[in-house]
Amino acid sequence: MIKWFEKHSKISCGITILIALIIFYLSSRSFAPSSGQTSSISIIYHFCAFFFFAFFLFISSIRGKEKYSIFLLVILISVLYGISDELHQFFVPGRHCSLSDIFIDTAGIFFASMIYFVSVRFRVSTPTKFKNKQCSN
Repeated sequence: MIKWFEKHSKISCGITILIALIIFYLSSRSFAPSSGQTSSISIIYHFCAFFFFAFFLFISSIRGKEKYSIFLLVILISVLYGISDELHQFFVPGRHCSLSDIFIDTAGIFFASMIYFVSVRFRVSTPTKFKNKQCSN
């Protein structure tokens, strides 16, 4: 499935932009003032939203190659987007800027980076003749 998204990088790029817009839209919504504690739903949302944002940004940027400089740049862009999302929430009534949310966003980003890195590393290190080998009995 990842290879399909890598092959169709324009679709992956579109999904990345769509996720970024959804994150921005949800961050723009006002809520009733809360106690300031992070709920489990908020933790799951932040982790998953930035996991998928980073994952599709990796797919659309790296496209299955071992490009370490771009890999690090994608992590940086994703973390900066997470920080800017929290700063944006500071100006939305009923929302607040939270350092714990930034850490949760970053955890999702790093988890996505590990999964994608291992996926690319495995596919690049596995010789092609073993990938396409058929039984010849």
